[in-house]
Parts: sequence; C-alpha cells; structure tokens
Amino acid sequence: MANARALAKRIAITGGLEAANLLRATGAMRKARGRGAIFTLHHVRPYEENAFEPNAHLEITPQFLDAVLTRLKRDGYRFVPLADVPALLSEDAPKAAPFAAFTLDDGYRNNLVYALPIFERHEAPFTVFVAKGLAERTHTIWWETLTRLLRKEERLSFDFGRGHETIDLESPLAKSIAFARFAAYIHGADETAAVEAIDATARMYELDPADIVDDLVMSPSEFNLLEASPLASLGAHTVSHRAMARLSDRDAGDEMLISADYVEAIIGKRPQTFAYPYGTREAVTRRQAEIARDLGFSLAVTTQPGVVTQRSLDAITYLPRLSVNGLYQKPRYVSGLASGIPLMLMRN
Repeated sequence: MANARALAKRIAITGGLEAANLLRATGAMRKARGRGAIFTLHHVRPYEENAFEPNAHLEITPQFLDAVLTRLKRDGYRFVPLADVPALLSEDAPKAAPFAAFTLDDGYRNNLVYALPIFERHEAPFTVFVAKGLAERTHTIWWETLTRLLRKEERLSFDFGRGHETIDLESPLAKSIAFARFAAYIHGADETAAVEAIDATARMYELDPADIVDDLVMSPSEFNLLEASPLASLGAHTVSHRAMARLSDRDAGDEMLISADYVEAIIGKRPQTFAYPYGTREAVTRRQAEIARDLGFSLAVTTQPGVVTQRSLDAITYLPRLSVNGLYQKPRYVSGLASGIPLMLMRN
C-alpha cells in the first residue's frame, strides 16, 4: 500500500511537471515564476544502482547537474550568489531576467569532487551549508546510517518505546516500510535520543555511524579548499542537524550561532546565510525565522517549495527553495518547476 501511494504520488508530480513545462513553453503564466528561484541539492555523484534507495530524492548525477545548468541558462536565468538575493529583491528597477541561486545542504564531499567542476564550467555561484557536528564528526547522519544498516541486514531488533521487537528486512519493500517507521520515530520523539538509539543499534550490527560521516562529509580543510573557488560560499546549518521547531528558543539560537562561528573560523569571514535542517513546515516555523534575523543572518532558507517574489523581502529569513530532486532527473522537469506554474496551480 505504501509503495502504491508513493508510485501514485510520483506519477501525479511527473504529470504536473510535464504540464507546467508545456505551459511555460507557450509563454503562459509568466508571472508565476516570480523574480527567481533558489535551488536545493544534496548529493552530486555518479549513480550506483541499489534495490533499496530511500534517499534517492537527495541524490543527482553530475551529468544531470550539468544538464540543469545548461537548461536554466537556455531558459534565460542568470546565475547569482545566494547572498545577493536580498539586494536583488530591493532593486527599484528589477531586471526582466529571472535569477537562479544554487545551494547544497550538509557539506558532502561529492560537492567538492563532482559539483564544483560543473558549477565552474557554467560560471554558476553556489552555497554549501555546513553543519558543525558533521564536519567535526561529533554527530551522525541518521538517514545514511539507516540506509546502510537496512541494506546490510535481513532482520534486526529495535525498541521504538514499547520493548524490543524483531523487524523484517527480507525484501526492498520491507526495508522501505522499516525506514519510514524509523523516520517517524525520529521526528516524533526526542531527536537526540532517537538518533543515539539508532547509532547504538548500528554498532551492535557492526556498522559504525561515525565512519559513515567520515566517508561522506568534508573536513574543515576540504571546506576551506572548496571556498577557495570564487564561485563557492559557505553558509551555516546548525551543529546537530536537529529540527529547529522542536528546540527551545535558546537551543535553536545556540545552534545557529555556534554553526556561524564555526564557518567563520574556517574561512575567516562571517557567513550571512543559513539553512534550516529538514526545512519543512513541521521542522521550522516563523519563530525560528525571527531568531535567525535577530542573530544577523541576511537570509535563511527552508525546503518549502516556492519561487522568490518581491514579497519575499518580508520573509527574508524564511525563504522557499525548489528541490533538484533525484526522482525527477529530466531537465524539462526543472524548467517546469522553476516556472512556478505547478505551485500556482496547487494554490488555485
């Protein structure tokens, strides 16, 4: 049932993107695209096929990134640094050409190895958001740990709060169901305790979550190397990658402030931009946006879908982004999404 719902959702989204791109091509609903778009990415790396891919939406190939930049350039977008967005929105006489700003969350090493050369080829600025706990290996990435754990085992024991139970993992479908259950557990409980429980379980099954972080995430010296490119910028992304809305105001502020201090220590200048972990409506509210503004960030981004409009100046620390989604790796889908038409149709 869960897989059927997921398939139906993908079919509906694909149809919407196809229709939006056709409407865009006719010149219809041009105002829907707003002033521009901020795009969010995570992994950029060569594809490796696996029957169980719960994080496929967070991963695109280098070839697709190249195609996306080529397509957006052909569509008339001008590529701008994320930090320039507030100034662009403040222009008295805005340019007709829409802008595109690119962001990558979490600081994966493949951003340096595979994404950087492509952004340089297209002369496209981009921002990578750094979580101190991942860069310093003091925190783990639960969704990556779970993926490797569930791939590795055919069954495992875990306590979701009602005592230990044995979880069936003999098929890709069973693994997908288990992953969804673990994700709900993370977001429905004390996140720190839930992640620690998953990490402890992984270690019981001879899988070290710290090794996974070390394998995937850049070190401070690599962030410094990345930032040496005139096209690259670093932004703050908290310490622990916990959902801000489930923290006290003080803890949320500390996470923002400490991560900004950390980025400043790496590159020698204060980051002006911030990305909320997860970024959904459940994970971040306008209250955390107020905290980000009070801490001096000139701009902060969610993962809530939307284009950037003139009115976005009033919510400059609560901006939407468009996902360059690994489940929809066709350049015309990005054109359709960037047009703003799907979002406008959803609101009507």
